[in-house]
Amino acid sequence: MAVIHRTTLKPTKLELLTSWLPSRPWYGGAGAPEPARAGGFRLDDPDGEAGIEFMVVTDAAGPRPAGYLVPLTYRGAPLDGAEHALIGTAENGVLGLRWVYDSCHDPVLVAQLLALIDGRVQAQAQSTSDTPDLEVTRSYAGAGLTSPDVTTTAVDDQEGTELPAPQGTTLRLHRVLRPAPDGSPLLPEGATGHVGGTWQLPDGTRARGLFAALHTSSRS
Repeated sequence: MAVIHRTTLKPTKLELLTSWLPSRPWYGGAGAPEPARAGGFRLDDPDGEAGIEFMVVTDAAGPRPAGYLVPLTYRGAPLDGAEHALIGTAENGVLGLRWVYDSCHDPVLVAQLLALIDGRVQAQAQSTSDTPDLEVTRSYAGAGLTSPDVTTTAVDDQEGTELPAPQGTTLRLHRVLRPAPDGSPLLPEGATGHVGGTWQLPDGTRARGLFAALHTSSRS
């Protein structure tokens, strides 16, 4: 299991995101972002090379507060071929210099997210070592998923990020988060699998919503 180090990070994750968020087509804020940590979870890299975090941030820079899903990977060396996905570098008080990536472009994130959807791994608490996050939900109705053999190309649009997945499926990450009505299912129509979770709204209440969905084909 990944170990969560209680130490400093300079610049902080939120400082890195303040500079990076306006470059994303799915970011709907106006002016300088004001990101605040609102939730998330982690996954383990079986090879121990990368830290994997699904961070939820809320932002008050637009006409109304918005929530965004920001998957990140933290590496001790640059990831070959992923220069376009680099959010920035930061100095960890224990681990030293870390390269922080938009992890939709990182093959380890894609493989572990598919394993989560398939039920082969469990989501871990965002800030506590060796602790499952029981608020994260997942489902999958198809045959066993395999990990992609090669790095796939992630494509951003105004709502999220889409990338090809194995067995003719498409993995879609919902970057712009929307609270689901109480008691409603999170699995979208036509999807074969999903990951959902919770986060805190600016007014202090908790919301649940869809983080990622697996579709049998790309949607228009």
